[in-house]
Formats: sequence, C-alpha cells, structure tokens
Amino acid sequence: MIFHILTIFPSFFESTLKYGVVANAIQAGLIDVRVHNLRDWTTDRHQTVDDRPFGGGEGMVLKVEPVYRAIQSILPQRFAAANEEGKSFSSRVVLLSAQGKRFDQAAARDCRRYDEILLLCGRYEGVDERITDHLVDDEFSIGDFVLSGGELGAALIVDAVARLVPGVLGNQASSQFESFSETDRDGSLLLDCPHYTRPADFNSWRVPEVLLGGNHAAIKRWRHEASLAKREKNRPDLSVGAKERGN
Repeated sequence: MIFHILTIFPSFFESTLKYGVVANAIQAGLIDVRVHNLRDWTTDRHQTVDDRPFGGGEGMVLKVEPVYRAIQSILPQRFAAANEEGKSFSSRVVLLSAQGKRFDQAAARDCRRYDEILLLCGRYEGVDERITDHLVDDEFSIGDFVLSGGELGAALIVDAVARLVPGVLGNQASSQFESFSETDRDGSLLLDCPHYTRPADFNSWRVPEVLLGGNHAAIKRWRHEASLAKREKNRPDLSVGAKERGN
C-alpha cells in the first residue's frame, strides 16, 4: 500500500516515519510512504502556494493550481481515466481540514481498501473550495479543534491505516480486538478493556483477582464489563442509547 503526503513542510515527517509500527512496515516493504513538497508544483519564483480569499477576510487560502498539478503528477491514472465510463480507481485523495468528517476506525478500514492514498495537508485559513469539490474524495478532521495544519493528522492516518495492512502487526489479531474494532450486542462500539501486568501488587495497588485465577470464562466476563465501565466513564457518546438521546 502506498501513502502519498502532499505538504508544504515535508521535513515534518522526517522523524514521524522513523519509529514504531510504521517504520517497521516501511522497512519490511509492506507499505510505502512518499512525502511530496507542494511547492514543487508552483510556477513562480517565490513558489507561492497561497493567496488572499475573494470577498475579503482574514488569513490566506491554499491555491487550486499547484494542488491540481501535484495530484495530476502523483496520481496520473485518475486523470487519464476520468472520462472512462465505469472506471473504478484504486486510489483515494483525502484532505485534512477542521471542516471534515471525524476520522475514526471505520474510516481507517475504508481507506485500507485502496492501493494508494494521497493525504493533502490543509494549511492557512483553508483551501480553495474547488479543491474539495473536484479533486478530493474525502475530507477528514482528527477532532473538534483547530490545528495549524494537516500534517499531524496525516501522520495519524498513516499510522491508523498501516496497522490494518496484513503483516504490519506482529499478531494481526491485535487489530481485531482493540478499541473501536468490536461492537456490543446492541451495536454500540466497544473500547478495549483495562490491562495489567507484573507485579500483581505495586504500592498496594492490586491487580483484580479475577485476572490471576485462570478462569478464562470469568476473565472474559470481567473484561467485557470493564470495557463497558470504561466506555461509560470516558466515551458515553459511543453507546447506542446515547446516540438515540442525541448526546
């Protein structure tokens, strides 16, 4: 699987791609992450990628021309086949912006279906809306807050999607039994259960006895109940009942 990251700060990713699961996956040839400098597709001496918005207002807006040329160069098959009826693409263009849909585990699984993902890192006041209307397939936000740019979100999406590529995790079941990967009987998303390791007693903080007894049926019940308790404490919005109440 190939990840393309289109940004005006390519050096941002020099460290983020060198550690952990993503770095191991790159070294093993399971994924390929290619970072592209948007300024390479400008035509003026100053390599301008932004301009003032029509109608006035604060801030600058990412221009459509360099983004168009960049995507056309990086994913030429999208343009070559644009007029072919019934043509399906194995690539996806994703814009990172505060106005996007919330990126979640379901979105990560959907992204995994494609051979190539291009992550466009939004900047400034926003992007020319023609980019969103004509060049982008999905617009994602990583949370209900505003960042200076989409670089951090792009790094997070690479990590979340890469974990789902077969062979990336040492034990592929790890991605099947973690937060947001399972649902309760009523369809509510489940969080992962609490975990403990040695020592069993530290500073008088003891591991729950059920985990020490070897009764696997009892452990399974406890983990499910603990998962529900953690969801109620931290993410009550994930339960079906909360959604029905509009919480």
